[in-house]
Amino acid sequence: MKNIVKKFPGVVAVDHVDLTLNRGEVLAILGENGAGKTTLMNVLYGLLRPDEGEIYIEDKKVSHHSPIDAIRNGIGMVHQHFTLVEDLTISENIILGLKEFGFFIDMKKITREIEEFAGKLGLKINPNVKVWQLSAGEKQKVEILKALFRNPRILILDEPTSVLTPQDTKELFKAIRKLKQNGLSIIFISHKLEEVLQIADRIVVLRRGKVVGELLRNEAEPRLLAELMVGREVLLEVKATPKAQVGEVILEIQGLEALGDRGNLALRGVSMKIKSGEILGIAGVSGNGQKELAETIYGLRKPTRGKIFFLGRDITKSSVLDRIQLGISYIPAERLKYGVVGDLPLYENAILTRIAENQIINSLPVVPPSLRPMNIKVIEKFATDLISRYSVVTPSHKTLVRNLSGGNIQRVIVGREIDRKPKLLIAEEPTAGLDIAATEFIREKLIELKNNNCSILLISSDLSELLSLSDKIAIMYNGEIVGAFKPGELDIDDIGLMMSGYKKMLRERIDLYWA
Repeated sequence: MKNIVKKFPGVVAVDHVDLTLNRGEVLAILGENGAGKTTLMNVLYGLLRPDEGEIYIEDKKVSHHSPIDAIRNGIGMVHQHFTLVEDLTISENIILGLKEFGFFIDMKKITREIEEFAGKLGLKINPNVKVWQLSAGEKQKVEILKALFRNPRILILDEPTSVLTPQDTKELFKAIRKLKQNGLSIIFISHKLEEVLQIADRIVVLRRGKVVGELLRNEAEPRLLAELMVGREVLLEVKATPKAQVGEVILEIQGLEALGDRGNLALRGVSMKIKSGEILGIAGVSGNGQKELAETIYGLRKPTRGKIFFLGRDITKSSVLDRIQLGISYIPAERLKYGVVGDLPLYENAILTRIAENQIINSLPVVPPSLRPMNIKVIEKFATDLISRYSVVTPSHKTLVRNLSGGNIQRVIVGREIDRKPKLLIAEEPTAGLDIAATEFIREKLIELKNNNCSILLISSDLSELLSLSDKIAIMYNGEIVGAFKPGELDIDDIGLMMSGYKKMLRERIDLYWA
């Protein structure tokens, strides 16, 4: 790629970037959110047209007007979020969009071919299984298999380990090394420095759309890479200090069961306790009941069995508003879907969970709170203070939230929920997809909250985050708590085996952690 430029209104997303990729090489691309990584790859894959610059593949100039052109020129891409059709089988997903099979398809023959093809790559799959039945790690394998079935020369992997267990990540890296030996060139996009240093031959760092560093793996180390990405010195690990003594039980859950979105049993007899000033981490591969647990505690999902006690009070049937007023805050994983209203301005999003508070609504005692007008001056002042204290980058407090970056949307949500001074914070994937600076900021805020005796339920697929911040960690698999431990008590392999469902602690041992 030579002198690539891509502009959007008011911003140069990719600024005269040169990028080379050698045959049989793993090239890692690092950068903060908004650095231009995904935009650059979208240009290569034909999802975006460059404003300037040229692309050459094996010395031949190519133009990619769409992903079809890129695929024809030997480029495959595995996106950060799965693009599989859940109700189709693995085989059906893999051949989706391939014209060479014609109108009449011999699925038995194709299934055999896919099974043989996967076997050669060391990927064990059953092509007849429907995608919705697969774990996150298995879905990732199918995405890679789908891209490889089109026989690419170049494979782009965008944040490929974000939902994988340690074992799944090891298997993926094993497959990448095998593909590399077979001559495939791979572009690996990640924010996990330790993974980049494990798998990359060469590393390119982007900042504000420009290349600010290019290093061979043996020249790179985590602190240097982080400083190149951010442009300043950063803390690579924000670590919570365990308290000598935690306080009273704030939240107690007894035998909780709840249905998932498909009507399946998503929570299976979950029991736990969280004490004042304690961070309880929840580990597990995405889709094993963590989302349903958070939503049930917050009141967004009704339990079918079990009890929830908050400060000794039974809140199992309480409304979301009741729980908010009792002192429960929630940072959801799906920010745009559940955390904010994208088409509302920032200042209105800043008070979404505070609308009933006296300072937010004009004091008209004879009028019910739901009918009182909002005090716009107070709300705007609150929003501008939040923007300042939480370093939200925005043109104005009146900017529509959907126009902010993911990291800045998360700062708005975190600021809104923390500023309520909750007694319990449910933080679901609070740093997922964020750059180093935003991650550092949010982790420091969580520790600050813990030190002020707030209890935190921290749900994260980032195991290193859980190990550095949590006092205790519970592991979820298939809607159950299958293990519990304090950081340092179990090794990574044992944790990964529990996350994969291959190992389980005795219930009596787990219960000791809630005593």
